[in-house]
Amino acid sequence: MTRDSQLAQMGLFESNAPRYTSYPTAPHFSDAIGAADHADWIGQIPEGSAISLYLHVPFCRRLCWFCACRTQGTQSDEPVRAYLKVLKAELRLLADRLPHGVELARLHWGGGTPTLLNPDQIADLSAAIAAVAPLTATAEFSVEIDPTEIDAARADALVAAGMNRASVGVQDFDPVIQETIGRRQSYETTRDAVLMLRDRGIASLNADILYGLPHQTPARLTDSVQKLLSLTPDRVALYGYAHVPWMSRRQGVIPTAALPTPAERLQLFQTARKLFSWDGYAEIGIDHFARPEDGLARAQKEGRLRRNFQGYTDDTAEVLIGLGASSISRFPQGYSQNAPATSAYVGAVREGHFSTARGHRFTGEDLMRARMIESLMCDFRIDAEEIMDRFGITRRHLDAMFDNVERQFPDVAIRNSHGLFLPQDARPLTRMVARCFDAYGMSASGHSSAI
Repeated sequence: MTRDSQLAQMGLFESNAPRYTSYPTAPHFSDAIGAADHADWIGQIPEGSAISLYLHVPFCRRLCWFCACRTQGTQSDEPVRAYLKVLKAELRLLADRLPHGVELARLHWGGGTPTLLNPDQIADLSAAIAAVAPLTATAEFSVEIDPTEIDAARADALVAAGMNRASVGVQDFDPVIQETIGRRQSYETTRDAVLMLRDRGIASLNADILYGLPHQTPARLTDSVQKLLSLTPDRVALYGYAHVPWMSRRQGVIPTAALPTPAERLQLFQTARKLFSWDGYAEIGIDHFARPEDGLARAQKEGRLRRNFQGYTDDTAEVLIGLGASSISRFPQGYSQNAPATSAYVGAVREGHFSTARGHRFTGEDLMRARMIESLMCDFRIDAEEIMDRFGITRRHLDAMFDNVERQFPDVAIRNSHGLFLPQDARPLTRMVARCFDAYGMSASGHSSAI
């Protein structure tokens, strides 16, 4: 039996699974968590801590049809100006509750399209953030860059604000695929944006590329990956396109008949994976690649790799605070999410309180299961001693959980006295195996394809 046949027999091509950027996953959040909880958790951050801050700009000049993010299109600057006023008001709410001496170890601007802000808005927003908490001496400030929505003046403003890592969206360079997904972005436009950033001293560059897009073939993806490699990104996220038109109505424009089958998705992933590996990139988790000198590769080698809402990261901060509509925060106590709708978010902040609409308070085995899932997703292993020592459970309890994996996936994981390990051939099943440790199970809304 071939490897692909074995994976098919295990249900890889028919199954959906969470991406596990949190545990429990966001569909399991409830309205039992509100603004008072969010404010209380902020107040419990230890003085002098280094935390992470995520800021969401939910506007785009164009709405790409493949995207399932919380965004809205605008050709006018007025909604953006109004939103920035509310963001600054939310920052003041945060400043009022943040304990003394807190600094920012990580700052990330995402969206949407943060680079649609003009230079004055970029400077104004960065000053408002600095007034709440300064960046640490070794902080990483990253911004998502749309190559079609960046120029020299905005790049200069971002660098002046402290940006030292840029994340460039590529998705695919093939013109037929770009037309089908509503994202026209030539290689030359992307190259020029990258050169602009490099010329301004941005030494750390991320890039996103997708597999599983309509009309995508191994030959077309090979061409796109080779073009991306010519830009020498420091790390790459190779995401599987999630076709979820029931969650993102704009994806209804994409012809489902043009989408690759699950078996073809695996072939596309393996094609790109080999190209990145051949070019010297280290494999990071299930879908990232990094140059050996990049911080992500070092974190993997040193056992410091983590997973959060931005994917794989070397950020070890215990607190991540999300600002803006739909943003999610993570605290040692649990998760809290701002109102997803921009209007609801704006209304709450204008009334003088956080817009927290839902979340989850950690109870029972949440933290233990979260760590086990994160270990699988990051390192393809669960260290039995770590779990028993950290969470005070017995070997018998842990073995019962491992037994469940063996029942569902016989001959997939390697089990020994050290714990559980997924060999290379079994790693496409990682998200499905992680599901064995998920006490909440699949949500009613479902998830994207497991491959």
